[in-house]
Amino acid sequence: MQKLGPKTKAFFVAVLKHLAESRIPFLIGGGYAMKRHTDFERPARDLDVFILPSDAERVLRLFANLGYRTELTFPHWLGKIYKGNAYVDIIFSSGNGIVTVDDLWFKHAVEDVVFGLPMRVCPAEEMIWSKAFVMERERFDGADVIHLLLGRGPDLDWSRLLDRFQSYRLVLLSHLVLFLFVYPSERDRVPAWVWEDLLAALQAERRGSRDAGRICRGTLLSRGQYLEALERGYRDPRLAPEGTMRHRDVVAWTNAALEEGKAP
Repeated sequence: MQKLGPKTKAFFVAVLKHLAESRIPFLIGGGYAMKRHTDFERPARDLDVFILPSDAERVLRLFANLGYRTELTFPHWLGKIYKGNAYVDIIFSSGNGIVTVDDLWFKHAVEDVVFGLPMRVCPAEEMIWSKAFVMERERFDGADVIHLLLGRGPDLDWSRLLDRFQSYRLVLLSHLVLFLFVYPSERDRVPAWVWEDLLAALQAERRGSRDAGRICRGTLLSRGQYLEALERGYRDPRLAPEGTMRHRDVVAWTNAALEEGKAP
């Protein structure tokens, strides 16, 4: 893993120590969790800390009181703690509003050592669930999913993983197809019954009712690449009745993409 500068490393260590002392439950994700599950190293640019949604304001208030600059960047899923140019992401859901951190993340967390400190990292199943929906023009987490399948496939709780995807199992199927393409010699890392379950979901989708209305689920994969479909009358699944996001959260998330020049 790429070596951090001493000031950034000291900042990350301080954040982790403050969190540990606070006794607020948290998990480490990102490149540190990827290294634990896959042994693949990735550059360390920031630190991803996962918490329960109910603890978001509490964590940000803790660090604000300690003198750090904090912000609730996107109220439906993400806050940040800053020191200079370095920052820590405080994550409690996902940009599409689907992958919310809950007690199962903590129940199935894995022990590790990060910066010499005993820590718990996100479970591989929840990492796959979270990363599977990231398919932006500028970022695609499919390779991370594939490496998690390679590293942990035989040990995964596949039943829990399938439950996580619920009605979006075709997203998982798409990643498994790519895994089979990338690592054909490792096909046995995905149990046969998983393929059968997901292929049945594919057939059910193909035979689905035409009365479901016009919906574009692309917005669950990219915040910018399917905006025109919404303008053409397709329903946004991030909103009720299918989704959990509020209209103002969708607007803020979309505007951020437009401001960053990431949407077409």
